[in-house]
Amino acid sequence: MKLDRLIGIITTLQQKGKVTAPYLAEKFEVSKRTINRDIETICLAGIPIVTEQGAGGGISIMKGFSLDTTVFTEEELRSVFVGLKTLDSVSKDSKSALLTEKIGGVIPLEENMLIDLSSFYKDSLSEKIELLKKAIDSRKRVTFKYYYEKGEETKLIEPALVVFKWSNWYIFGFCPERDAFRMYKLTRLWELSVTDETFEPRMIPEETLCFNGATEDKMSVAALYESSEKFRLVDEYGPYSFRVAEDSRLYSELGFRSEESALRWFLSFGSKVEILSPEPFRQSFNNELRRTLKIYENT
Repeated sequence: MKLDRLIGIITTLQQKGKVTAPYLAEKFEVSKRTINRDIETICLAGIPIVTEQGAGGGISIMKGFSLDTTVFTEEELRSVFVGLKTLDSVSKDSKSALLTEKIGGVIPLEENMLIDLSSFYKDSLSEKIELLKKAIDSRKRVTFKYYYEKGEETKLIEPALVVFKWSNWYIFGFCPERDAFRMYKLTRLWELSVTDETFEPRMIPEETLCFNGATEDKMSVAALYESSEKFRLVDEYGPYSFRVAEDSRLYSELGFRSEESALRWFLSFGSKVEILSPEPFRQSFNNELRRTLKIYENT
């Protein structure tokens, strides 16, 4: 676009001081005549451009002219840079490199923060995110295979938002089958494809956008953990998630979305945890331990 090229020319002149028309023509992939017309347009906008002929000549902004480009403060630009750098971790194209090229010569963008939103499966994650973004922009439904705790299903949804929350990536969209908006975790989502079916964007209820329902606790479990497991409690729930009991074990009451998720959590501690309540879950945990023990008793 012409406006992007004009801004690019001004930025280049700010960074390099003086350049030639052939240099600009090659950089922006246009003819020298187009560059000359662009220079005239920039002059009409009130930015004095000096053109010098001969050896050592070139195009530059008039000496002494100050062009205020601080639409953002330096601190704000650094924040934008960190944000773009963060998105680069899950993108195939570097947005931060483009920003560095445009303003790096004006404001140095040293890195003092690194946020990596990817994971060990970065390549497939990037592909999913890019595909979902295109589907949202083109308003096309997507299908995918989704894995639940109790099985798997093929889903068809109208994608609305790619969401990063609770340290994971999700697609948020409308499910026609359930006639409601739903969240789907990208790590559980495979065989993603964009269909030819288009849709009209739906109004998203404000209360739905808080996403709290996706992680609402359905049960609370009180338990005593060996002191050696303090790091896990701190890592998962924070340093105020427990208190030290009289026998030096750690007492904690934690919330869980389901009995299945609670069982997985407590089974991972082996003999280093004792469940206190509720009694029905304590019994379920005991039964699970007995089933596990039976497997090894028969071998």
